Amino acid sequence: GPATAPRWDPQPLAYQELQSERTEVPASRLLEETALGRPGSEDSGCGELVWVGEPVVFGRAESITGKYGVWMKDPEPVSPFTRETTWRVDAVGTEVRQLYQYEAAEQLAQGYPAKVHILPRPLESTGAVVYRGGLFFQPRRSPAVARYDLRGEAITAEKEIPGAGYHGQYPYSWGGYTDIDLAVDETGLWVIYSTEKARGAIVLSKLDPETLEIQRTWETNIRKRGVANSFVICGTLYTVSSYSAPNATINFAYDTASGTRRALSIPFENRFRYLSMVDYNPAERQLFAWDSFNMVTYPVRLS
Repeated sequence: GPATAPRWDPQPLAYQELQSERTEVPASRLLEETALGRPGSEDSGCGELVWVGEPVVFGRAESITGKYGVWMKDPEPVSPFTRETTWRVDAVGTEVRQLYQYEAAEQLAQGYPAKVHILPRPLESTGAVVYRGGLFFQPRRSPAVARYDLRGEAITAEKEIPGAGYHGQYPYSWGGYTDIDLAVDETGLWVIYSTEKARGAIVLSKLDPETLEIQRTWETNIRKRGVANSFVICGTLYTVSSYSAPNATINFAYDTASGTRRALSIPFENRFRYLSMVDYNPAERQLFAWDSFNMVTYPVRLS
């Protein structure tokens, strides 16, 4: 259960960098930051996103089915899987059922999966995530979210997201049937979508990872088709401005705690000019992304 959830383990180097940065900040803010929890303190070390680094390439898809896709690690894995187990789906095609399992991210580059799971239902788009031993995904042509148990190799839950647009009604700007996008942060599992009632604006719901019941919903005023992708960090939704511009930005943040949106301009590099997936991994404190055949990560910094 949550009691055994792996804690983010800061590297000494990262800690030194934070300390050298801190010397330029007024003491009052230092006290606030310490109270909020920095590495070494007992909470999640949550904060606002202030910086995204350059992309690091982990692997490349060799066939056309891998022009866009999704890859991830489980921030709270269930045995026999670990935080190193890496998962990947090449998402081009109408019957996308293959989920590749690797012992570690390094094996992506060699292209040899330890195992290939054949999903009982085909998956649509690049919105899937892996969390607490399950693959959460949108079944093809369905306004639902399903949980595929990675150990039992069976679907253990499936729930329709009320009113959710699907199969091209409210995708991100690049298309790809990205109507329903799942995300994981320090607080749990989220689904990002839109509805007719919201007139195409992003709707964000917190899901129970066992039953997929919606626990709470927020209606943002960020047009879903107007952004390239989004992810959640510490209960705040962040959006990416463009999927193809080399110098894109993280352009909006919607804070669920206050129910407010604000504009941002954090530089974000689309090195290969075709971003089809981006997700935050709270255990690694990195963004995982798929950029035109390339599986990449981005380091992030929180305030």
